[in-house]
Amino acid sequence: MNSDFDLFQLAEEHQELRAAVRALSEKEIAPHAADVDEEARYPVEARKALTAAGFHAVHLPEEYGGDGADAVAGCIVIEEVSRVCVSSSLVPGINKLGSMPVLISGSEDLKKQVMPSIASGEAMISYALSERESGSDAVAMKTKARLDGDNWVLNGGKAWITNAGVSTWYTVFAVTDPEKGANGVSAFVVHSDDPGFEVGAKERKLGIKGSPTCEIYFTDCTIPADRIIGQPGTGFKTAMKTFDHTRPTIGAQAVGVAQGALDASVAYVKERRQFGKSVSEFQGVQFMLADMAMKVEAARNMVYVAAAKVERGDKDMTFYASAAKCYASDIAMEVTTDAVQLFGGAGYTKDFPVERMMRDAKITQIYEGTNQIQRMVMARALLKG
Repeated sequence: MNSDFDLFQLAEEHQELRAAVRALSEKEIAPHAADVDEEARYPVEARKALTAAGFHAVHLPEEYGGDGADAVAGCIVIEEVSRVCVSSSLVPGINKLGSMPVLISGSEDLKKQVMPSIASGEAMISYALSERESGSDAVAMKTKARLDGDNWVLNGGKAWITNAGVSTWYTVFAVTDPEKGANGVSAFVVHSDDPGFEVGAKERKLGIKGSPTCEIYFTDCTIPADRIIGQPGTGFKTAMKTFDHTRPTIGAQAVGVAQGALDASVAYVKERRQFGKSVSEFQGVQFMLADMAMKVEAARNMVYVAAAKVERGDKDMTFYASAAKCYASDIAMEVTTDAVQLFGGAGYTKDFPVERMMRDAKITQIYEGTNQIQRMVMARALLKG
């Protein structure tokens, strides 16, 4: 698919993709969204439907069994799924996050070893960078890896790992040379069956309850030497390059949940009556809706432009990737909060989806780099010229 714009209009194939994902999301995912949240259970229906339709990992290149879809297409898939269920959007979202380091820096043999199972839907892949005391300060990680003959041996633990326990593969970052700081971090692919690998208990979360978030542990976890991603010491650079590709997808998540909240709000205020007329007739309500829609459209366009820049490899893509993630997630939190307000007391109950959307939106301001970190990234890019 072409990632450029023709007079700011999405390509026809992008529009067709949106229609297909929206139809699937409405039919196969939306009916289960409330239950997935209430029961904090994995959205098995969504994974099955997305995999059957080929929407679970559209970014994977054709040579590994994928569709080879461009970055804008990937954002559209995640946006449309997020519109009805953010937890379910983490099926394609985390598959991209976990696999991008391998696609960016991995050997051809490693790509062939890992990617086909993800492309087929047989396996999923998670991303393991953060630790309890190493979140925004990723270089402070304590997990270590040492070469022992034909194997790497990992010891330590990772925190906040999305889809842990569901994924088969894990992209893991560990220190291989403590004296070199960021240049002493390497990346590896760990399989769930590798000896010494263990998944901890699920976190109890505010939102995205359908996507399990757990710690993972490595106790003399032994993996073949060829499962290192790139050369030793290049892991941190790979992690940062990965975020250029995946931060726009968090922006897409944010746009999707904001659009879902806006759609629900418009429908509700047209039906709700107060003081003898539809709530939608009050100018104060109309102005709220107008502001919500304006901000969602601005965020959407920023996300697509960032994705197109990443697809082309533009020099300013890091700034745009951070800007899209930061702006869209701030807007998602604002719009979903306004949606709860428009629903009044009903919005504060689980009888309507906007309270779930507000809770789900919050994480988009936090993961893949807090929005404070995004502002640091943007400022650094600006000052470098």
